[in-house]
Amino acid sequence: MKKYKFIFMLFMLGFCFPALSQENETDDDDSEAVTADSDAAKIIVNKYRPGDGITFSAPDGGYNINLRGFIQTSFETRKYEGDDKFYSRFRMRRLRLRLSGDAWGGKIGYRLQTDFAQANGGDGELSGMLLDAFISYKPVKGLTLTFGQKSTPTDNRELGMTSNTLQLIDRSKLSSYFGSIREVGIFVDGSFRVGHTGYIRPSIAITDGDGSATFTRRHGGFKYGARVNYLPFGLFRAYGESRGGDMVREVVPKLSIGTAFSYNVGISDRRGRESGSILYLNDENKEALPDYIKFVADFHFKYMGFSMLGEFVKTWAHVPSEITQRVRNDGTTSTDFSGDMEKYVKGRMMLGSGYNIQAGYMFPCRLSIDARYTHFDPAKDSFLHNELYFNRNNFYEIGLGKYLTKSYAVKVQASVVFVDAEPGSKNVNSVVTKGNETLFQAMIQFSF
Repeated sequence: MKKYKFIFMLFMLGFCFPALSQENETDDDDSEAVTADSDAAKIIVNKYRPGDGITFSAPDGGYNINLRGFIQTSFETRKYEGDDKFYSRFRMRRLRLRLSGDAWGGKIGYRLQTDFAQANGGDGELSGMLLDAFISYKPVKGLTLTFGQKSTPTDNRELGMTSNTLQLIDRSKLSSYFGSIREVGIFVDGSFRVGHTGYIRPSIAITDGDGSATFTRRHGGFKYGARVNYLPFGLFRAYGESRGGDMVREVVPKLSIGTAFSYNVGISDRRGRESGSILYLNDENKEALPDYIKFVADFHFKYMGFSMLGEFVKTWAHVPSEITQRVRNDGTTSTDFSGDMEKYVKGRMMLGSGYNIQAGYMFPCRLSIDARYTHFDPAKDSFLHNELYFNRNNFYEIGLGKYLTKSYAVKVQASVVFVDAEPGSKNVNSVVTKGNETLFQAMIQFSF
């Protein structure tokens, strides 16, 4: 479970091209097709619609291959109270390409997704570029086994939503502070009918707990987690459970209620997203790492253009008493913990609780008005008190978005975020601020 990234890329590329595809994420089932004849086989090129990608299929439906991608460019400017300067930047937020599909009547599936806007992770890593790399198998209806790198079900619900369909420009700070995002391991997902309209969707994940795969050494033990979602009113239309606003305007109320729990044995960073950035040793110079526990509860509701998302996350840590040394950034060790070892270790971890609540309304013309509030209660000893990157416990956001198509081919979004900065907070230049912050963001997205 340690160094699979390069193996995944080679294996999946070789496996996928003969016969694989992805489920069509649209309501359009009457697409036209073009058939290309060759000596080897006939390939059907499905009718193209911007945002849905290019899909190749076998005439008998034995396999499908889908290639799609999108680009997001953004602008943001930040203003600190008491400071006359504006801190602005333009950037390529995301530039993603995804190859996915299925074969043998949907029994076998795969996905390979990269982000060319992400910087190389350094030290020979590719963690910034490779996002998804997995193969799935459906032995029976309603059950899927997945092996590889993908988003973990033990994160809050928003991290399971595709990036090009987010309700606001970016995910909430709750996702940023506590999310591990993608992990390497084995995932089991189910979907079973309950009663007349209800569905229950359980998930189990066993991963190496070190985030995205790398070529570097992996540390600690395994991470064990599970999630269960309950949908009392049936399934969302057009994959709406994993998308932001109510684009399809659900004609009957749709609700998904979920909870998740995970136990990460021996993390080597702040939240289980990286590998080896924070290490501790015992008297025998062997690794002794803290455990990281996370609980999540959330819901997602949609009806006639209105949508609401609510999420709560709480984290704890178990620090082993055998820790006697810490590893510095240059590889040397120190026995200095500034007095209290357990307090020092917890002070470098993302500990505490927080919640995010957001809602919006999608007009029939695909104009969306949205709002979000995010709040944090850091633990007494937690990196959430760091003055430069965190130490901000309340976020208020108002957003406006315009979608040109239902397939998310082109969208334009803008938002204003008001941030309550705690005393001692610093700006981007590490200078202590005199008040709160205001952030303006704008983004445009093109998909093919």
